[in-house]
Amino acid sequence: MNTPTRPPHGRLFLVPTPLDFGCAEQAPIQDALPEATLRCASGLQHWITENAKSTRAFLKRVGEVHALSAPIQAQHITELPREVHKKGDHQGGFDAHPLMAAALQGHDIGLVSEAGMPTVADPGSSVVRAAHDLGIEVVPLVGPVSLLLALAASGLNGQNFAFVGYLPQDAADRAVRLKQLESLAQKTGQTQLWIETPYRNAAMLSSLLQALQPGTRLSVASGLTLPSARVQSHTVAAWKKGITGPNGQTPAVYAIGP
Repeated sequence: MNTPTRPPHGRLFLVPTPLDFGCAEQAPIQDALPEATLRCASGLQHWITENAKSTRAFLKRVGEVHALSAPIQAQHITELPREVHKKGDHQGGFDAHPLMAAALQGHDIGLVSEAGMPTVADPGSSVVRAAHDLGIEVVPLVGPVSLLLALAASGLNGQNFAFVGYLPQDAADRAVRLKQLESLAQKTGQTQLWIETPYRNAAMLSSLLQALQPGTRLSVASGLTLPSARVQSHTVAAWKKGITGPNGQTPAVYAIGP
């Protein structure tokens, strides 16, 4: 009697997306993602995602360049729980092993976020850990990573840097945190990077100019990969002379250092 053979495991692809999510303008997807990434994305039918709606929009853009292997309506898209978005999943607490069922049945899965590389400044690390635990191959694809693009263009220390996520929303708490990060940067030379939602850009820049020392260098990168992209890197003293920061519709990456 023949014993049924178990299908080989599928792979978990980390699929980057363009950085223009939520922006008023969008560049051609081919300008943001290489051919190999687009071709791989077009062939997947199983997805784990931060946001199903944005993933469908991404697949629509991919399909304009490469025919999808299945219509968008037939794609299997699973959203990560809301609490994972709010609290993150890099410290455990969420069991992503059940999400690997399709891969254990032999199907490739794509992990995708709203913008950029999944798991980097976005949820998804629990999915990657589960894949490793189950012996599923993890394949990162090439695409834009806003943090590294901003760091490279900042003129700050790219040999020693830290991403610190989001800063406090409360103005007083934010000022305290900024002074802490500035002190760390001055003592160690380590560049400190963080991100902010577009509608709080003005408040963030105002806090920076009030809290930081005149000689600290502040870099703000906004609209990366778009035709309107701007990277501004100056001392706080120079910023205070009237340099205009990012608008309220464009994602930005902030960085400070000596």
